[in-house]
Amino acid sequence: MPDWSYHVLFKPVLSKLPAKISREFIHKTMNRIATTPGGKQVIHFLGREESSHLLKKNIQQIELENSIGLSCKIDPNLSGTQAFANLGFGFIEVGPVGKKSIPSQKNLIIHHLEQRIDFSESTPTLSVEQAITKLRKYNVNKPIFIRLTENDQHLEEITKRLAPFTDGFIIDMTNHSLIDTDIHSLSLSHATSKPTLLAIGENQVEDLPLHEIVENFSGLVLEEGNQQENEETLSSHVKTLKFLREHHFSLPIITVGGILQPRDALKLLHAGSDMLLLSHGYVFAGPGLPKRIKEAQLDEINVAPVSYQGWGWYWLFGLFIMVGGLLALILSMTTIILPYDEYFLGMPRESIYYFNERILFFMAHDRMTLAGTMISGGTIYMFLARYGIRNGMLWAKQATDIAAIIGFLGIFLFIGYGYFDWLHMLFWLVLLPFYCIGYHQTNKLRGTPSSSNRDNDHHWKNSLYGQFCFVILGFSFVIGGIIISYIGITSVFVQTDLQYLCMPADMLQSFNERLIPVIAHDRAGFGSALLSVGLLVLMVALWGYHQGSRWVWWMLLIGGFPAFFSGISVHFAIGYTTFIHLLPAYFALVLYLIGLIFSYRFFHSKREFN
Repeated sequence: MPDWSYHVLFKPVLSKLPAKISREFIHKTMNRIATTPGGKQVIHFLGREESSHLLKKNIQQIELENSIGLSCKIDPNLSGTQAFANLGFGFIEVGPVGKKSIPSQKNLIIHHLEQRIDFSESTPTLSVEQAITKLRKYNVNKPIFIRLTENDQHLEEITKRLAPFTDGFIIDMTNHSLIDTDIHSLSLSHATSKPTLLAIGENQVEDLPLHEIVENFSGLVLEEGNQQENEETLSSHVKTLKFLREHHFSLPIITVGGILQPRDALKLLHAGSDMLLLSHGYVFAGPGLPKRIKEAQLDEINVAPVSYQGWGWYWLFGLFIMVGGLLALILSMTTIILPYDEYFLGMPRESIYYFNERILFFMAHDRMTLAGTMISGGTIYMFLARYGIRNGMLWAKQATDIAAIIGFLGIFLFIGYGYFDWLHMLFWLVLLPFYCIGYHQTNKLRGTPSSSNRDNDHHWKNSLYGQFCFVILGFSFVIGGIIISYIGITSVFVQTDLQYLCMPADMLQSFNERLIPVIAHDRAGFGSALLSVGLLVLMVALWGYHQGSRWVWWMLLIGGFPAFFSGISVHFAIGYTTFIHLLPAYFALVLYLIGLIFSYRFFHSKREFN
């Protein structure tokens, strides 16, 4: 559930439901997707949540992909654990877990204006049996920390039973006085070799015997206060972190809450926090918050730019597609039919013109639309190569590879319409070496994007609507490409086509039995090209939205213009202006323009950071 769907579609609807119902609906639905074969790949395709190797952390011998975790308050029933393990987190907190199950005392109370959730008495306690059953059921590929609530004689027993299912423990002492507590008695070193951290409130820090903590624990967890707003939690966390670091506390520190936007996370990390647990801020900012934090971290690292080899071959691949589209455009505006088409048909173009001039116009309309789509696709390939692959972006390479392979496979559609286009084959043979060399020389790319985004401001919120429009546009092109390809290898014409031609398909067949296969070849070829370009647009929309990447906006603007201009203008040029036939093009154009308008400031804004 990426931010563009969460904020635009789901959150406005689910916020009207009781909090517990909406939470469980979202978590169980995502979990069901994650546990379905291929579900993890779908989640990755929609959200793209990989972490850069530059963000790896090693905490007490635990390898973390990144320093961002999910607080157990968000998913106390473990109904979405499998899904959250695939949403970009470096680790997940589970619990609280005790000897016996204790249901929540209150329903969740969400304060929308304050962007705060009252967790004080709404988080249930899982029993050991419940926790083990659910953790055994799910294959969680992220480190897990289990929060324990018991601080009596059951603690050792609980620890031993849970040890095989966790990477570390968190002992919750936020509701207990530390003044009269024997810190050594809370240590789990005699029961497990797993790291154990002590969770306390910030008001308990002054009573904390730091030397005893160092001797008996692996680190601290700074819990957020009940009824605290985000700004209060953030401010108190920063103050406490600075106090601890100034007093030479060197163990790892995890902070809970206080993060509503990437800027908040960076403040905590700068103040001395080693790991972050997202709580209510994750609900209000959306599931893309971990990804945005990681991109902001990479933006701060300022890695020296490296130009990766192989991008030039991908760029030439796109250039030749664009040139091929330009040649096809010229032909569609002049001769329309090529000599080898005439040879296959066994008649010159003049014979077709005298029989029904609209047949040539109709073929020109298919070929000009294909030409515009090729020019657009070639332009996008060139942008991705120059600004994405050249800078090591894995997402740009994978978008190029997926779309290119689908495009190559489109040649096999001739099996359905019976006309093998040798020029098409020659064109692919020219393109293939450029693509293969580029693919081979860039197969070690692993770069992930950075972003200048720090705040949940109106530029970011508007961009979600722009991104939503481009995602829908990409999906529409993909579906349209599949439908047109299918029509091309089956019925060939739709009803409005025959109305424009002013004759049934049988009459065309009786005139020249090879004419329909040639027209079908044009239709299927356009459908295949539209599918390939649709995948490009879709993947750029899903993976390429990063604040400050103005090249993405210009790529969408320049890359979209040829396809829309040729596809719509040719219909008016030949008089094929049936509204229902052009309605999909009008719909796509509206999405395209709205997407560009709502995304402009997001892509072009560069901020000064404090």
